[in-house]
Amino acid sequence: MENFRDFTVGPDPFGRTWHVLFKYLQTAISIRHSDSVDVCFILQSGDEKLMRTVVVPHADLRAWAQRSGSKLSDAWVSRIAMCKLRNAIETGEDIDKEYLAVTAKEIDEFSAAISQWEQEWVKAHAA
Repeated sequence: MENFRDFTVGPDPFGRTWHVLFKYLQTAISIRHSDSVDVCFILQSGDEKLMRTVVVPHADLRAWAQRSGSKLSDAWVSRIAMCKLRNAIETGEDIDKEYLAVTAKEIDEFSAAISQWEQEWVKAHAA
């Protein structure tokens, strides 16, 4: 299973590999008056250090949970954010932005990837 707290991503379009550390998950209403969950990461490649915050809209999370019948958790939302950040780094798309917004479509796509990781982990660790 992917570790959202400490992972490596790359190469980016410039050939760099990034070491990424989870910093925090916070409801954005309290800091930005936004109805979303912010997941912040610290990225480092060589001497370059960046901070990026992935923004996951609360309404989209609720809609996904209702459609899928699954429960939301901090770890699951953090993994969704990790997928968004990984995609932004590998494609270079919007990586220059401080805030990276997750779409409802991406929640569905990333959720499928997370389910796959979980199934593979269970198979590898079954007795």
